[in-house]
Amino acid sequence: MDYKKAQNYRKEKTAASVRMDVAAVKEKIEEYISTNNTCALATGADGFIRNTPIEYSYHDGCFWMFSEGGEKFIGLEKNPNVCIAIFDPYTGFGRLKGLQVMGTASIVEPFSDEYNAHAAVKKIPLAALQKLNPPMNLLKIQPVSADFLNSDFKQDGFDARQHFEF
Repeated sequence: MDYKKAQNYRKEKTAASVRMDVAAVKEKIEEYISTNNTCALATGADGFIRNTPIEYSYHDGCFWMFSEGGEKFIGLEKNPNVCIAIFDPYTGFGRLKGLQVMGTASIVEPFSDEYNAHAAVKKIPLAALQKLNPPMNLLKIQPVSADFLNSDFKQDGFDARQHFEF
């Protein structure tokens, strides 16, 4: 297997592709994020990898996820780098739609202003969260870059895959 050739395939194809305007790509990405609410969150460190389906919210330029806990925190403890995947069901090669976001995760301090603000966005009463022991964890994912595969882009003369740096 020529791993280098396989790794460079997308870079070479992207270099020769028709790119959308940066602002248009960002708008399309944020529109897609807002039309969904569940992703696969990949975390990992020291040979351990976990990919967790989880509900998210997107506001203030970040992904936000409440979590009771779980093995995703094994990776998060040592490595803040994460990958989020959001995708539509496969219905045919000409109708592909999926987003891959690389980002940096942080844990928001329970009942901090930022934590409380996100609870308000989710319409979760603070009193309900304060009853939990331990409190819910809140993950904040700051996106760094994204690759959006959307077959619809071809209708406008663009490559179906667009890259974006946040």
